[in-house]
Amino acid sequence: MSSGGNSGSQATSLVIRALALREIGLGDWWRVALRELPTGLVLGSILGVVGICRIALWQYLGFYDYGPHWPLIAATVGAALVGIVTLGSLSGSMLPFALKRVGFDPASASAPFVATLVDVTGLVIYFSVALVILRGTLL
Repeated sequence: MSSGGNSGSQATSLVIRALALREIGLGDWWRVALRELPTGLVLGSILGVVGICRIALWQYLGFYDYGPHWPLIAATVGAALVGIVTLGSLSGSMLPFALKRVGFDPASASAPFVATLVDVTGLVIYFSVALVILRGTLL
């Protein structure tokens, strides 16, 4: 689930670099968000499919028994990864703009803050998705 923190930290680094080189300004936040949203969705979808395939493969090969509801567990992991990585990309790309706007140096605080923020909210996303998908079966 720390994939969101990783994608957020990467997005943060790219935005900080672009801000420092004056390739983008504070008013370009919407352009960056419009580019990061599909990037996060695609990366999250790829990781989600990998997560689903891993659960299915382990179930079929007998490495682990997820029980009779394993497809729902796989869907939960896949959907949560899409949400977590998308949130990571968006928040990671937007935080440097916010920090610069309030007068802080984005380079000094962004990456650790994004990783922590997205990892913590990633758990909330995962459990929220699990509550929706697994309600009535495992929950």
